[in-house]
Parts: sequence; structure tokens; C-alpha cells
Amino acid sequence: MASLLQLLHLIFSISFLLTCRIATSNRTPKPYVVYMGSTSSSNNEGSEVQVAESAYMQLLSSIIPSEDQNERRSLTHHYDYAFKGFSAMLTENEASILSAAGHPDIVSVFPDSVLQLHTTRSWDFLETERRILRASATYNKHVSSDVIIGMIDTGIWPECPSFNDKGIGEIPSRWKGVCIEGPDFKLSNCNRKLIGARYYPTPEMNSIHGSKMSPAAGKTSSGSPRDYVDHGTHTASTAGGFPVVNASYYGLAGGTARGGLPSARIASYKACSKVGCSSSSLLKAFDDALKDGVDIISVSIGVNFFLSNYKNDPIAIGAFHAENMGVMVACSGGNDGPFPDTIKNTAPWIFTVAASSIDRDFRSTIQLGNGKTFRGSAINLSNLTKTRTYPLVFGKDVASNFTPTNEASNCRPGSLDPEKAAGKIVVCVDNDPTMSRIIKKLVVEDMEAIGMIFISEAEKDVPFDSGTFPFVQVGSVEGLQILHYINSTKDPRATILPTVEIPRYKPAPVVAYFSSRGPARLAENILKPDIMAPGVAILAGTIPHTDEPGSVPVGKKPSQFAIRSGTSMSCPHVTGAASLIKSVHPGWSPSMIKSALMTTATVHDNMGKPLTKGSGNPANPHEMGAGEISPLKALHPGLVFETTATDYLRFLCYYGYSERDIRSISNTNFSCPSNSIKDLISDINYPSISIANLSRNQTAAKTIQRTVTNVGLSNATYIAKVYAPVGLVVDVFPHKLVFLKGVTKLSYNVSFFGKEASSGYNFGSLTWFDGRHSVRTVFTVKVQ
Repeated sequence: MASLLQLLHLIFSISFLLTCRIATSNRTPKPYVVYMGSTSSSNNEGSEVQVAESAYMQLLSSIIPSEDQNERRSLTHHYDYAFKGFSAMLTENEASILSAAGHPDIVSVFPDSVLQLHTTRSWDFLETERRILRASATYNKHVSSDVIIGMIDTGIWPECPSFNDKGIGEIPSRWKGVCIEGPDFKLSNCNRKLIGARYYPTPEMNSIHGSKMSPAAGKTSSGSPRDYVDHGTHTASTAGGFPVVNASYYGLAGGTARGGLPSARIASYKACSKVGCSSSSLLKAFDDALKDGVDIISVSIGVNFFLSNYKNDPIAIGAFHAENMGVMVACSGGNDGPFPDTIKNTAPWIFTVAASSIDRDFRSTIQLGNGKTFRGSAINLSNLTKTRTYPLVFGKDVASNFTPTNEASNCRPGSLDPEKAAGKIVVCVDNDPTMSRIIKKLVVEDMEAIGMIFISEAEKDVPFDSGTFPFVQVGSVEGLQILHYINSTKDPRATILPTVEIPRYKPAPVVAYFSSRGPARLAENILKPDIMAPGVAILAGTIPHTDEPGSVPVGKKPSQFAIRSGTSMSCPHVTGAASLIKSVHPGWSPSMIKSALMTTATVHDNMGKPLTKGSGNPANPHEMGAGEISPLKALHPGLVFETTATDYLRFLCYYGYSERDIRSISNTNFSCPSNSIKDLISDINYPSISIANLSRNQTAAKTIQRTVTNVGLSNATYIAKVYAPVGLVVDVFPHKLVFLKGVTKLSYNVSFFGKEASSGYNFGSLTWFDGRHSVRTVFTVKVQ
């Protein structure tokens, strides 16, 4: 804890600054986070916490004018276990004064911004399609049920069958968490599976958004740990859900729904609502999860804007302290693909996940009046049949008065005439990228149309759930034929049939269209994303949707499962895989588990060909990281790269942070290397290699060092094999690694020479073989 003497010094400094700047004070208070680095001890309890809270209050009192003391002299949250700080309502001027006060414990002061949620067969696909033989008895014998997964999300629906605790033993004695009750959440809702549930009321969300929330949004932001959004329940059941046989979404995606480690315990931390997740609540959730004793934290959340540094990123802050305490943090990479430079959660201590498809697709058939049929992407529970067709129109032909043709063709809000569109199937195009297919569907549905055909190449392989409303998406080739039929026929008609499942779909996996891409803006010398996992049309637990018109077919009960897509869905797959490894190797650090999953990842699809993206072109590491996770292979990786706390502190040095901030963040007397430049980030001991600038004019090769730890059999010999693009010269020294008895760590150098290489990004890999294991390290090199 910061000493009271230091805080008194800070208060004096603030008083001086206030007298100098009060005239220009901005009087509109907004929520801010004051981050004050690492605690001196991770056992802060009782009186120490009270002293810290009192000191924060004293600090707050020193900066808030006396006339505002009664209204604003309170902490929204305070952090006291893994890291220090608090959140409170401050004016812009008060926040800048805190930043300028020069106190060694204040690392950053930043607005309490809103972060966004990034939102069966997948586990079977990951295991069986890799042709990995699984001896169930041996496998289950070694799996521990004491791994605790912390889910920071929108809460949990405890009645979901994925959280059944049948056959699960007593709660681990090391668990220190709680199950917080609420008007709609009882203590008995927790069990040996769902062992903890917290929530974080966020009354400041109005101020963050600058407007009042809707009643529904307010309902979901506080009150209890119960999930009213569906996101948290879906991700938790994906990561560690109990096996549920005969699970399906109204007959689609039938099978056994389970998590990556079905025996894992789940602790839910509700820090988000429909409107998003406040930075202050996320930090409080991290602090509580670490205090409670979780082993792995899953965060399917990210910023929706560009951050200038890691000190203002609540997920990067929370994950840094989690890593220091031996807790892995897996995060979704974001849904802003297919554009480059869009990847989120890029700090090297975060396990960043891209999304891929699995070998299952959902298709709906369009039958035209002339008998022609087209198959498109869809998840619709339509009750239309082949025996009856309906008038088929293009959006521009049912435009409202004075509406531009382009707007009506795109089915923009207000562009269609309800009298003209009612009772018809409306065709909409996608010339306006600012309008999502969800909005277009709602526009058409609101016109009381029979159904909608959407013509778009974007996300055509990511089926959209339209509930009972008949909706289907086709590509431009099929779309042009449908429009030609409309234009050449006196009475064009069509029907849209209910969705059917396409099993054993090929090729799979494929990089999801929406999955955010690298390189990472903040630190291109770290390859991001790290890994790829299933995130398209994933069946998992849900909340009962009883109040959404058209979500439940007539005569059916609300489904206990839902099909969702997003990197939000891929992240808990990695969480589950990491939990499996943790259960078998409890002594492994987060970086060892991360390395195991990265170096054993597969780069081939179920046709035996290199992984691709939606366009059919080969995928590269900026799109898929090291490749698709292969959880069972990762149990025995042979070699691992251990990224140490010192590596991460050096990263901060190379990135440009001051020693003062780094010492405060780490609670150490760490000194930066004398030569600290961004190019040296490539040298931290990471399971992949990224070089942001390799000049063709360099007369000498650029050399990168890595150290591997042998976690396989002793007396092993590994031989290196390099796969490099033409023109990029890559050499390894030594070319052979010999692990004799008692030797567990060895280092090697990789040199890159780009005189003849192509300009731009060059991708390749280095693989170490010992006859049993293949330890693959991908690299990206930007040649200037």
C-alpha cells in the first residue's frame, strides 16, 4: 500500500495546483479511473484495505471543491488486492491535476470509458478432425476438477443445464470467492460447478454515455449476478460447461453441448450490460477474481476505439497483474475484420484469440416461381413451405415517396413503403457498409413483409439468426440471378425454406470474415492475434428469450441453447483448452500454457490443405496467429517458450515507459536496459517472432534470440527446419538442440536478411523436430 506520508505529499501538491488552475476548471464531472500500480502485498485484507480506502477518500477530498463534497465525495470502486487505485466522478480539470501532481504511485488517470462485448460440435471438431486418438480412461484419470475459470462478462443464468454440478466434487478449499445474492439470484443458485458470482453496479454508465440508458439497459447493469444479455452465459458454458446430451437450437446443431474442460469450476463476474462494460467495473472484476483464487480469466470484451497506450487500457492493466500472479488471461481479438490493423487486446501478456469456422454450416433454400433454387446462409425458423410462393420485389421497387433509389435498394430505415412491401419477400443489397444486416432485417420485418433475401459477400459464411422471420443471405453471383428473375418476370414469386444443417462441411476451419486482423498498432514487434479458435455458429447455453417477438417458434418452449458468432465465442474455446492443460500440468505458468497451444496449433484444414480465409486465399499469421488450436496436442508440446516477468518489464522499457512507472506497475526496483528501443521488443522470449522493420539496405542480418524449455523426455535432440518466403534469408544457430540429462533450457539465434526479399510483410515459420514433437514458431517480417 502507498504510505500515508506519500499521499499527504500528493495532497499538498494537488492543493498547490488547484490554486493555480481553479479558474479554468471544467465543472462537468465524469467517471475516471486512477491507476496507482501494483500493491506491495497480495494479501491485503481488513485494516490494510480500510487504510487504503481512507487514503483514497482523503485524496479525493483534497481535489473536489467543498461545495461538491456531499455529492461527489465517494468512490465508485477501489482496488486493493493485485493493484492499487480507485474510480470516482471527476471533472476534466481535476483529472489533469491528478495526472500532473507527480506522485510516484499514480501511473495513469483515464476516463472510465465503455468497452464492448465481442459477440456442440466445436470441441469435437477440434479433437477428432485433428485425428488425435483419445484414450478416454487415461485422459479422464489425469484431469483435475479443481481448475477455476473466472468469466468477466454479462453475468450468468444459473438454471442453464450447462452449470449442473452432478458428479463434481467439493469446492476447492483455496477458493475465497462469494456468491452474491440479489432480488433474482439466490445463494442456492451457486453450486459445486458455479462456485462464485459477483456483480458490479454501474450507476456512472449514464455519464459515460452522455445520455440516459433505456429501462432495459438499466435493468441489466446492476441488481444481481444474473445474465440478461446472454453473452456471459454463452461464453461460460463454452469454456467449462457440463455435458448436456440432446442439446440443440430448435433441432439445429444437435448433439452434446459441453465446455473445453467440463469438470472446471466457474466463477462469474458481471461487469457488463447491454450498453457495454465500464473500465472501472472491469478493473474491479479483475481485482476480485485474483483475490478469489481463479486460475484462468476469460474476457470476451475489448475497446471499440484506438488506445494510445497500455496504461489507459483496463484489460491490459488487469491482465498484467493477473500474469504476475500466475493467472492466464485469454481475450477476444475483436470483430472488426477483414480489415488490417484492427486487432484488439494486444499486450504480450494477453492471449489474443481470432475466430474461425467449424465443419458445420447452416443453409436455407430460396425457391423461385420458375422452379430455380438457390442455397444461402441462414439460421431461420421459418414456417414457409415449397407449396406456396409469395410476391418477390427488389427494395427500390417498394420505395417510399421521395426516397433515393440507392437507399431503398439497401433497405435503409424509412426507405420502404409499408403498403408496397407488406406480404412480399423483399430483396436488399449491401452497397452501404454502415448498415448492418440486423438493421436491414428489422426494417423489412417492420414493413410486415413475408421475408428477406440479402445480397452481400460480407459475412455470407457467418449465418445470421433471424428467429422465425424468413431471412437468407446469398453472394453476388446468386443475387444477380435473382434480380434478373425479378426484372424479366411479370409476376416474380419465391419462398424461403427453413434452415437445414450441413454436417462435415469443407473446408474447415476458415478464418472468420469478421475476425479482427493484425498487425498490432501499439506494438507491431509482437505478433497478434496469437491463436485461432472456433467462433462461427457456436452452440452454447443461453438465457430463455421469452420477451423477444419472433425468437421462439409457435408452440415451442424457449431454447436453453443458442447459436452465436464472434471472437467472443472463440475466446472461451481457448480458455477451455488452457484449463484442460492446466488440469494436467498444474505447475505450468500462463506463458508455458500459451506456448504449448501456439507451437502445436494446426495450419491445415479438414481437406489437408493450408488454412484459408473467406475469400479462399491462404491465411497468414496476422489473420490466424500461430494457427487453429489443437488442445490434445498441446498437452505434450515437447518444448515451451517461457515469457518471464522480466521479459514483460523489458517490453515496457522498450515501448518507452519511464522507470518510475514501471517500478510502480511492478512494485520492484527494476532498471531498464541502457539501450531501450522499440525494435528490441522482438527479442522478448515470445512463442512467435515479429519484426516491424527489416531494411533491405542492412549489410548485416537482424538476429533474434529465443530460449526453450524442455517439458518432454530428457535426452532429446531437436533439429530445426525453416520455411521462409523466396528472397528472405533465415538462418538458425545452432541448428541442433541437444537436451542431455539435467539440461532443461537451451537458447538459439534466428537471423533474418532481407536484401532480396519482397517489400511488405513476409511470413514463415521455424519448426523444431525430435521425431515425436513438432514445435512450430511462426514469424512475420516487414521488409522496407
